[in-house]
Amino acid sequence: MSGHTTLAPAGTAAKRKEARTVILSSYLGSTIEFYDFLLYATAAAVAFPKVFFAGTDEWVGVVAAYATFAAGYVARPLGGIIFGHFGDKLGRKGMLIISMAMMGIASTLIGLVPGAGVIGPWGAVILVLLRVCQGIAVGGEWGGAALMALEHSDPKRRGFAASFVNAGAPTGAVLGTLVMGAFSALPQDAFLAWGWRVPFLLSFVLLIVGMFVRLRVSESPIFAEAVAKEEAQGAKRKIPLLDVLRRPKALIMIMFAGAAGFGLQVVLPTFSVTYAVSKGAPQQGVLYAFAGASAISIVFVLLGGRLSDRFGRRPVMIAGLALFIAYLFPMFGMLGSGNVAMVFVAFTVALILHSSLYGPLAAFVSEQFGTTSRYTGAAVGYQLATLIGAGFTPGIIAGLYKDSGQNILPVVVFLSVMALVSIVFIALTRESKNNDLTTVR
Repeated sequence: MSGHTTLAPAGTAAKRKEARTVILSSYLGSTIEFYDFLLYATAAAVAFPKVFFAGTDEWVGVVAAYATFAAGYVARPLGGIIFGHFGDKLGRKGMLIISMAMMGIASTLIGLVPGAGVIGPWGAVILVLLRVCQGIAVGGEWGGAALMALEHSDPKRRGFAASFVNAGAPTGAVLGTLVMGAFSALPQDAFLAWGWRVPFLLSFVLLIVGMFVRLRVSESPIFAEAVAKEEAQGAKRKIPLLDVLRRPKALIMIMFAGAAGFGLQVVLPTFSVTYAVSKGAPQQGVLYAFAGASAISIVFVLLGGRLSDRFGRRPVMIAGLALFIAYLFPMFGMLGSGNVAMVFVAFTVALILHSSLYGPLAAFVSEQFGTTSRYTGAAVGYQLATLIGAGFTPGIIAGLYKDSGQNILPVVVFLSVMALVSIVFIALTRESKNNDLTTVR
């Protein structure tokens, strides 16, 4: 007994150190992935309409650019299926390394695609293909990163640990917006000719940094234990996707529960940026305002995860969505003021409210599934939510705004209905903060 007494603290300390390393790796990996993925959103707002859809009406070009943006969201569930399958079969770590490499290479190549003036419509075609590769990569990245953080952490702090993965999204948005904002200070001709490309080419540098960190972490202990238990029992390994689809309720509930969070999230760096600039605010100032607001929101994403460990995932998420609905009209009022300071306040409040939903979301989604199908279930459910919530929302609301004679009311109504649907599905989904993650089903 004395030997156990002596070794336990050392073992506990080692586990805590490993958990911190894994959480840091998941955060950095998510930051890099979302830098690449959301950088495209910013470029779709400020560069792609003129580079790849030159010669069209301004808002027609914007809608067309958002259509290429949507391709990444269409591909994200496919990434969840592919990487989820092998992540549940072979392990989490290897899939995270592959997904990061895929994202970094695709993003770098986007910076090299010739514009419409050089190869005509083929530029847009290549852009869509690379955007699909981005979508597949981020579809695989999120699930693995969330599960690594979740499955290494203290059961009472899972919401907080997993929220670091989602905190990577605003961090990536900050980096991407700052870099794109810096190059947008160039003369317009230079920015459209080559300036917008540099932030994508920098993805290769981030890829090297991310790989260095990611290669140093260990496999999920919960996953390794579950596989060992199945092998000891002589149980036949199931196909993870089929296992998830046998109980589709969890997948459907997650898909609609999370949809509004992604819809509201993606409206900010796309339509809202374009809207603020169209109302007279300087483009660079708007980009920096969004970057500053995103930086502030990082802390609130982590706070949202921590609050969900205390009060439950559902109450915190529902409160965030309800407040966001009430805030939509004031938000667009400030965005349309033409004043950069007001635009900054609009973005900041919006992202703080959104953090109440987004912080607990990683744990909320992942906790709905058993260990040997968790990667597939969490990744596919999460990415389907991004598809229906975010993939087409920028294009839809840009179309509503254009067709209504640039009236913001249809946009507010659309986003409010989306948020209400998610509130209903969150309320109908079982609370998950006390679920036993070691359960294999």
